[in-house]
Amino acid sequence: MGGGEIIVVLLAALLLFGADKMPEIVKDLVKGMGEFRKVSNDLKREFNESTEDIRNDLNDLTNDIKQNAADASKNIQSYVDESEVAKDVKDIDNTLKG
Repeated sequence: MGGGEIIVVLLAALLLFGADKMPEIVKDLVKGMGEFRKVSNDLKREFNESTEDIRNDLNDLTNDIKQNAADASKNIQSYVDESEVAKDVKDIDNTLKG
């Protein structure tokens, strides 16, 4: 709101409620704004806490997946190195060279 709009709203409130009730209305308005700000800050805090938990869970899951992938790769490499396939390839290579 601009300055002119605030003046118009204040004049309208003054005409509707009278000068004697304006301090009470302003007091209630300020109190309401404080409550709104408090509730808004509480909601922000709760949202940040809940998303932090989700973020931590996703990071843990990502780390587990990376670890499982590394373990699987190591197991596959170990199997290929020790398997009959590797020996057969070496035998075929020796046969072709010899």
